[in-house]
Amino acid sequence: MPAMAHFLPLSRVARLVGESRSAIQRRIHDGELTTFDGMVEMGELLRVFPDVRWEDDGEFRRVEEIKAHAFSRRVYERALPAKEVLAERLFEMGREFAAAKTLLLHYDEVLRFLGDKLDDVAEAGAARPAVQQAIIDLKQWLRQALAARPSDTERAQALLAQENVMRILSARVTVNPAGHEFFVEGNDTLLEAALRAGIPLNYGCSNGNCGDCRARLVSGQIRKVHPHDFVLKESEKAEGDFLLCSYTAVSDVVVEAGIAGADDIPLQEIVTRVKAVEILNERIAALHLTAPRSQRLHFLAGQRVTLCVGDLSGEYYVASCPCEDRHIELHIRRDNSPLARHVFEDMAKEDSVRIEGPRGHFVMKLDSRRTVIFIAWEDGFAPIKSLVQHAMSLEIAESMHLYWVAGSAAATGGHYQDNLCRTWADALDEFIYQPLDAAGGAAAVAESILAHHPNLHHADIYAAGPPDFLHVLQTGALARGLSSMGWHGEAR
Repeated sequence: MPAMAHFLPLSRVARLVGESRSAIQRRIHDGELTTFDGMVEMGELLRVFPDVRWEDDGEFRRVEEIKAHAFSRRVYERALPAKEVLAERLFEMGREFAAAKTLLLHYDEVLRFLGDKLDDVAEAGAARPAVQQAIIDLKQWLRQALAARPSDTERAQALLAQENVMRILSARVTVNPAGHEFFVEGNDTLLEAALRAGIPLNYGCSNGNCGDCRARLVSGQIRKVHPHDFVLKESEKAEGDFLLCSYTAVSDVVVEAGIAGADDIPLQEIVTRVKAVEILNERIAALHLTAPRSQRLHFLAGQRVTLCVGDLSGEYYVASCPCEDRHIELHIRRDNSPLARHVFEDMAKEDSVRIEGPRGHFVMKLDSRRTVIFIAWEDGFAPIKSLVQHAMSLEIAESMHLYWVAGSAAATGGHYQDNLCRTWADALDEFIYQPLDAAGGAAAVAESILAHHPNLHHADIYAAGPPDFLHVLQTGALARGLSSMGWHGEAR
């Protein structure tokens, strides 16, 4: 069935069927879905997902949104790439269509030629009725086979149309050697799209001056959309070197680029604006800050920063994901510090707040694909929240478990974002959330958590809490098979 001979990358399959990439990989691992060189053949996709309603996909909803707003400037700029990039993608798709049509015309001529030759053989074999009848039967079968439509033709056509919309609106990027994937949408540069996806590529100024975001193009087509002052040698350009902050993807591309670790990110000092002070309860406030357009905070999930307001200062963990663009969230506990009192009582929208950082090594292990267990003690939830959201954005974990230990809301703040955690558990099949009471003490709580995980050979643990709790937890986890490389603790 020629109409079905089309292969799709896993990341596009995930978007088409509305599942995470890790869920698709589990289907492959379990033998439910067959791949060929890392790609999924369309007929196989239709077999495994017979009930998916392709028209409900987000890409089509986005097109409908554009139509509904009559291509207003705001929607146009957010949803569609620059006209030059769009024109190149459409031109490339036109070339593919022309090549496919040419090939079909060639096949038509071959079939015509085959029909004529069969007629010649039938005439030559007129004296042999059995041969003549066999040829007549063969020609009749060919006509019937060519006239017949595969049972999944309409669904295959819908899927092809859907994929073409995806390719026009976004380009897929693979980052080697890490193997991370993300999509470039709208007018984003490769760097902006990667950071939006939570992939911590190396970069410095992000405006073409420092050259820290230099990468190498392995395959595909890119286009320069922003000028840069950093000078690349002609020999480097010839080898495919370019700046991620100045180029966007025209087609699906593969690039070689460095992934930043905790020691690769320089200390920064930026002045942010207060977006909102969200009083979660009488003990905890979520401080929402917005970084300037020209200087977003470069950090990894799990790191902390120093918050400065005039002469007041304090150190807090970033609770937001690096994938949240310019948004920075900090959780402030009401205590006797002057800064905490200022946040709860005096801070207002649009106030200037200086941030210094990031610091810390409590960060995600990006090359792991094991089950991840997140454990937070009281407001140790802030770095854990950042890590959870980062893991979600990258889809790097087989499954995730979140345990949040807290005392009463009046005394400690309690599970002050419990609804958010329950939302994660409701939305993700492989996410389990369990709030726990701290009243039993560190040892009892640690034992109750480990009782759910008798074998930790294939797991990573990220835990933020008091030292005594972390000690008991680590000792018990190692006794249950956790690798020493799989333990990540942050004493609070």
